[in-house]
Amino acid sequence: MHTPMRMCIACRQMKPKGELIKLVKIENNIELDPSQKKFGRGAYICKNEECIENAKKRKAVSRHFKMNADDSIFDDIKKELSDG
Repeated sequence: MHTPMRMCIACRQMKPKGELIKLVKIENNIELDPSQKKFGRGAYICKNEECIENAKKRKAVSRHFKMNADDSIFDDIKKELSDG
């Protein structure tokens, strides 16, 4: 069976979709998509602190979505990691 691969916006490595956290831009909002089923422009980040901090430091989310990303999205990502 085919496993969809996606690229982490922080480390730029290709990984299976299930190993990544999905972010989606809906209208002018960036949201976490734990179900990975929402429509809209998407971005993926590895499920590790290093990639999350790297994405925050390099403003990778803002660059990917071509808009200012609020730092609260990184808090949401970290919460998702600790819950999951």
